[in-house]
Amino acid sequence: MTDADPDTRTLVLLRHAKAEQGSDAADDAERPLSARGNADAAAAGAWLAHHGLLPDVVICSTARRTRQTWHGVAMGMTGSPPEGGPTGPRPTVRYEPGAYDAHPEELLSLVRTVDPTARTALLIAHNPGISLLSALLDPEGVDAEGLRTAELAVHRCPLGWADLSRAGAPLTARHTARD
Repeated sequence: MTDADPDTRTLVLLRHAKAEQGSDAADDAERPLSARGNADAAAAGAWLAHHGLLPDVVICSTARRTRQTWHGVAMGMTGSPPEGGPTGPRPTVRYEPGAYDAHPEELLSLVRTVDPTARTALLIAHNPGISLLSALLDPEGVDAEGLRTAELAVHRCPLGWADLSRAGAPLTARHTARD
């Protein structure tokens, strides 16, 4: 999905995959993915590879479930026989504590710091912030229920990362591994 316009960027938002239930709020950041979450993360990575959306930069919350989601996505992007899959260059991965429990404006600030030469960025974070960021970037494309676990929202940015703003990146695709 390479765009002829060198100024166009692709921002892929991903809500972390399904996690195990925690016993209390104190251990929320340490909740691991469930078996379904691991499978859904790999499916999200395969979908990204199939659509040529291999990220140059990954911004990931430091919570355990988001880190495990990124691991599953990365494995799904590389593919394994018989599926195969493009491996592409290895992305720069930034684990950001500020992406945990972040408001959409805080997530947008993180995206604005992406290297200007990067064409595709993947942000892996949590609800409600990740869903609200998608709605902020494209109010017309918003789904009232927000992003489901392991759901991808692909936004096209006609300007550079630093210039990304409200209503500035139309939603061009959505994908979830589940119905």
